[in-house]
Amino acid sequence: MSIDPRTPVLVGQGQIVNHITSLTDAREPALLIAEAIRQATTDASLDALPEIDALHIVRLLSWKYANPAFTVASLLGIKTRAYGITPHGGNMPQLLINKLALEIQRGELDIAIVAGGEASNSRARAHRENATLNWSESHADTPTAKNIIDDSAMSSAEEIARKIIFPVQIYPMFESALRTAAKRNINEHDQRITELWSRFSNIAATNDFAWSRTTLTPEQVRTVTPSNRMIGLPYRKVMNSNNQVDMAAALIICSVAKATQLGIPRDKWIFPIAGTDCHEHYYISNRFSFADTPAIKLGGEMVCELASKPLQDMSLIDLYSCFPSAVQLGAQSLGLSLNQQLTVTGGLSFAGGPWNNYVMHAIATMMIKLRQANNSSTDGFIWANGGYATKHSFGIYSAAPSKNGFRHGSPQTKIDVLAKRELAPPVEAASSSAGEATIEAFTVMHDRDGQPETAIAATLLKDSRRAWATSTDPSVTTALCSGEWVGQQVTLDPTGNLLI
Repeated sequence: MSIDPRTPVLVGQGQIVNHITSLTDAREPALLIAEAIRQATTDASLDALPEIDALHIVRLLSWKYANPAFTVASLLGIKTRAYGITPHGGNMPQLLINKLALEIQRGELDIAIVAGGEASNSRARAHRENATLNWSESHADTPTAKNIIDDSAMSSAEEIARKIIFPVQIYPMFESALRTAAKRNINEHDQRITELWSRFSNIAATNDFAWSRTTLTPEQVRTVTPSNRMIGLPYRKVMNSNNQVDMAAALIICSVAKATQLGIPRDKWIFPIAGTDCHEHYYISNRFSFADTPAIKLGGEMVCELASKPLQDMSLIDLYSCFPSAVQLGAQSLGLSLNQQLTVTGGLSFAGGPWNNYVMHAIATMMIKLRQANNSSTDGFIWANGGYATKHSFGIYSAAPSKNGFRHGSPQTKIDVLAKRELAPPVEAASSSAGEATIEAFTVMHDRDGQPETAIAATLLKDSRRAWATSTDPSVTTALCSGEWVGQQVTLDPTGNLLI
């Protein structure tokens, strides 16, 4: 069939993994990103990077640049009309593709590059060795980066005040809620999630661009050792996203007309078919349940409707996988089985979790898989997640174009009217029903020696409001490491301390 020349198409992907043996091998993020763009250029069968309309960089954390897109463009010796930067969020790579696909289809631009990268492993090594990294500094004449989209805060003032703000604290709480909702005991659930993570390590072992290509058995995942210490109950170290990586990835997206003009071979083309973007209630304090993600369900259903492709028919799927609870929430909301293949990369623990940029690698790998399939009936599904299972971006990809062009939507109006919970201030929570509360989700954060340090619990009061409770009392933190505490009644004092 003839293809509308304004149809958006991905034509190049590049991925860089930089394992260093010493700091002399360390390369700053901008250099890694520039190299990923060069690789994407080669992947598109281009001798040189053509003039581009926009270069958008996913916000990074391992080095501070005033305008990372401008720094990368300078390294490449190119100029562009737009130097963009995203907010934080693991959903940003897919959101960028959705946004640019629409702009290309509307004729607002012809070709763009999206990229991102981190050098957190090198930064950590420099810190350990008390060494200084002489990486790029921004100059006064650096142009201001364009904020690609406005974004909202992920944590409320109350959550910040109680220091409940880190993913390593919150995703384990989701895990405890999922375990109880499924009516599994601790051992049964541990078996289930460590088997899941073992399967992810097996996929990473086959991925040429994975940070770790070592397979782990379920027993190796769940056995606590000095190198696999407990972080946030029930997650051992290998069950957490591995952000200490030096990785970068880049994608080239353009119109069919531009791809044709540049002579990019047709077998390189991968089409974004449909995309959706949405979010849960922003603050976890207001989520109705820690075991349910209705925005994933609605966003996933909508993207499949827009693409006219049932998810059950798609053989290539990559669910965001920062922690096992994320995969379970995604699979449950999308109607997928944990026993099917839910990653093309191996996930953030094994393939690598370069902060906000993992999904750039997932899309790049999806392009490779779709090209290898060489089958117009093979489709790829991406779910990208930002925050605490908060912000969601979805994409469906194919080697064959859609007869309807790229389609995009959002179910946000339906999500915004879903039930919420009010958060009770500590004094009110303590006075409500004499401080009695029921634990709905919890975790115990451990110190670097693997000892229980801080207990965190989300509790429900008799009036259905939620209340936070924490404790550093060794008797409490130790007690919560044994047995099932979800569903147990506890007492809260006026400062929000958890008493058992």
